[in-house]
Amino acid sequence: MSGSTASEAATLRRLIDAVAQAVIAHAEELTALDQAIGDGDHGLNMKRGFEAVQADAAALAEKPLAEALRAIGMLLVMKVGGASGPLYGTLFMALGKAIGGGADAAGLDAGVLAGAFAQAIEAVKARGKSQEGQKTMLDVLVPVQQALQAGGADLLARLPSVADRAAYATVAMRAIRGRASFLGERSVGHMDPGAHSAALMVAAACGALEG
Repeated sequence: MSGSTASEAATLRRLIDAVAQAVIAHAEELTALDQAIGDGDHGLNMKRGFEAVQADAAALAEKPLAEALRAIGMLLVMKVGGASGPLYGTLFMALGKAIGGGADAAGLDAGVLAGAFAQAIEAVKARGKSQEGQKTMLDVLVPVQQALQAGGADLLARLPSVADRAAYATVAMRAIRGRASFLGERSVGHMDPGAHSAALMVAAACGALEG
């Protein structure tokens, strides 16, 4: 499989750097959220994973988009502890598999991305044995996919707000999956850290693509 062109590599590098930096910069915030309802290590784990991604960003950006996404997923599985590593790893690997060859970060059609994202979400659901509405990252990923599927003008400008509202909606939810589920009703009133990290990634990716 051939590598990407200079333009494609530059776009992909910008995307990788933006997403990694957003997660790393908000690590303490993510950890604080997880301390309230989880193991308290989400931010630190995600930071470690995305520091590994950022360290390999130059090489990753030279790969075709699908291959780069799968490689990022593998890095996250290996470097991120807890449940987040397998779940985010699955998301990226499944997204890469669904996008397939011939796609690049700069020219990816919203409809193609929506279809691939839907397949990746199904893989995350299967891996985590969870569904939307159970106070997880899916509560952000599903509304974002639906917005992508609907399309329309100013999509990149709108998606961060969709993700942010969805993350805040988890505050009122009772956790059904993960460590937070052990708290029962006490999980209500706290934002899910995985939902927040997902929203951060969406906003960073959209910002990078808007240029």
